[in-house]
Amino acid sequence: MVFALVALVVLALLGTVHRYVWRRFVGDTTAPGSRLRRAGTVAAFVLPLLSVGAMTSGRVGVPFWLQQVLAWPGFLWLACLLYLTLALLVGEVVRPVLLRVLARRDAARAGAENGTASGTPAETSDTATEVPDETRPRTEKLVTSGSTGVSAPPEAVARTASDTPDPVAEPETEPAATASAPAGTTPAPTLVPHPSRRLFVSRVVGGAAAAAGLATVGYGAYGVLRGPSVRRITVPLAKLPRAAHGFRIAVVSDIHIGPILGRAHTRRIVDTINATSPDLVAVVGDLVDGSVADLGSAAEPLAALRARHGSYFVTGNHEYFSGAEEWVDHVRELGLVPLENARVEIGGFDLAGVNDIAGETEGQGPDFGRALGDRDRGRAAVLMAHQPVVIHDAVEHGVDLQLSGHTHGGQLWPGNYLAELANPTVAGLERYGDTQLFVSRGAGAWGPPVRVGAPSDITVVELASRQA
Repeated sequence: MVFALVALVVLALLGTVHRYVWRRFVGDTTAPGSRLRRAGTVAAFVLPLLSVGAMTSGRVGVPFWLQQVLAWPGFLWLACLLYLTLALLVGEVVRPVLLRVLARRDAARAGAENGTASGTPAETSDTATEVPDETRPRTEKLVTSGSTGVSAPPEAVARTASDTPDPVAEPETEPAATASAPAGTTPAPTLVPHPSRRLFVSRVVGGAAAAAGLATVGYGAYGVLRGPSVRRITVPLAKLPRAAHGFRIAVVSDIHIGPILGRAHTRRIVDTINATSPDLVAVVGDLVDGSVADLGSAAEPLAALRARHGSYFVTGNHEYFSGAEEWVDHVRELGLVPLENARVEIGGFDLAGVNDIAGETEGQGPDFGRALGDRDRGRAAVLMAHQPVVIHDAVEHGVDLQLSGHTHGGQLWPGNYLAELANPTVAGLERYGDTQLFVSRGAGAWGPPVRVGAPSDITVVELASRQA
């Protein structure tokens, strides 16, 4: 019941946003019945359907090739929708300002023309000069189709702004008089069509919003497809022996191999990690978005990871959407060591890993007692746990450093503010009691292959001994 209500609210919100975007980009800038109006209306129906298909195709088991076909346009449109909407909201502030500026310009021009026509400067008496406005009658410019100009009577040319269709001002002309005029008389003048001020402003604001929104998405997609950058931080641990001083852990999370980010994406990440020459690689969950059958070959470059003390893996919530047991077996075949509520001793510290809390629905959730309960607390402990929210369990079990991911750093601004509501730390290093928590922004992207304000990264965490 709750899920159905949430789904209805989300669908209603998406429908409202799409209606708003259509109105500003299509309804306010194109003529009724025009090709652009029809094309924009079709897109307003097709694009959200592609997005729904992209989000649900993997869950309902459609063929992987169809998932790939739907994923690119469907997910990219979600990112475009977000930033086009934000740009339009900014435009709502600009729109009345621009209309006012244009109105004053037209008023000044009209005053200058009136002064020139009368041969005297515009009067500055207490009586205000009438200013053409969108909501007041206005007179269109006239041209005659004959050799001699005859002024049309005022009632033939005065029109009110209410006669102009809104949001698009349709060009209007007076009926040609040449067909019915007697021979020898001057043909009646015709009106020269001009776009309305409101139409002009709608097109300017809409064009600027489209350019800003699409440029933002393009830049964000380029960042994801280019691959993650490398960050380096130093974390001092009180219990770390001098012999382990300078130990380097390459932390990578949220790779999200899937219908969009495939084998080439995995290869870029592996090459980036190997270039840092780490002592150990920690893959902290959300490796994939799909089954081993569909994505097993895309994950194979992981077998090329090189680290002196090996590569380790813990599950994330997306593994449990994709067949966690099969993926644990597959990464083991690729040479990674899965830590399923388990611990290993490495040099001068303990490395532990717990399953993601999403595994609780399958009876495979995190077990801190099993992973950390019987260890020597005189040794430093580093914990791999996908979600930052388990930090309080880590503090309780005497963990010195927890390595996590999951948040993507918000991925799409202003998503970082929403991520802050659900996570103790969104990105970076923070301290909770005697435990430090490091949260990676991740190396991939979920949904839209776009990141704005939260670039993807691989972080080399260098452990420092206070005894050194």
